[in-house]
Amino acid sequence: MTILETRSISYEYRGGIIALQDVSVQVPRNGCVALLGSNGAGKSTLLKHFNGVLTPKTGEIWVEGERISKENLRTVRQKIGMVFQNPDDQIFAPTVREDIAFGPINLGLPSEIIEERVQQSLELLEITKLADRPPHQLSGGEKKRVAIAGILAMNPEILVLDEPTSGLDPAGIRELTQLLRRLVQMKRISLMFSTHHLDLVPELAKYVYVMHQGRVIGEGTVEDIFANIALLDEARLDVPILTRLITSLQNRGVSLSSGYRFEDVEQALYTLITR
Repeated sequence: MTILETRSISYEYRGGIIALQDVSVQVPRNGCVALLGSNGAGKSTLLKHFNGVLTPKTGEIWVEGERISKENLRTVRQKIGMVFQNPDDQIFAPTVREDIAFGPINLGLPSEIIEERVQQSLELLEITKLADRPPHQLSGGEKKRVAIAGILAMNPEILVLDEPTSGLDPAGIRELTQLLRRLVQMKRISLMFSTHHLDLVPELAKYVYVMHQGRVIGEGTVEDIFANIALLDEARLDVPILTRLITSLQNRGVSLSSGYRFEDVEQALYTLITR
């Protein structure tokens, strides 16, 4: 069942700059969808339509079978949690605990429910020890976790992340990837994230949309998209070495039915070599 979708939406910035052209995407309930594209492809512009930051020039956006409008925008924003590329854009309270509590407070929830949600988010994101720290003292990875915790404290049905690994070092990317995977499994939440780092995609997503110059130029399962090197090159994406290796082996008649996660490919190659 589809929980979030866009239907042929287009958008122009001032000066007639076309940012989106006839874009249609879908997010299934409790599913995880990746939005791939290089910088300037239109990913961030698209995501900002989901919670009403931007309004399409043409087309429609639907959430749980209801078209987004001015009348229901407040309700929609309670269902869709948006984590921006730069966590500093949404973290502003004196302490981490207060920042996470900000959303639930604005929902008008009772104090005991707010405290419960804050504590749950702190534990889920593994940042309990940071609860009383000022956000400006945190690392980039810690700020990402705080931003996600603040959104999850509002119990959204859909979590939207714009370039979640941006600004993180390799260790931070691995930690955030593991955290998001656990989040999807535990919270039963629908997730859509944008990225131009393809290594993240097989670890999380089940379905992928590829954007280039404001259009969706391809869609399919992770296996379908990663097998299409020409499509990824057209989108000006940096194809991982592992993906190119799998494609090269397949072109030489070596079939690996392993998917594209590193651990799965490693096991498949080990099995092949030790036969």
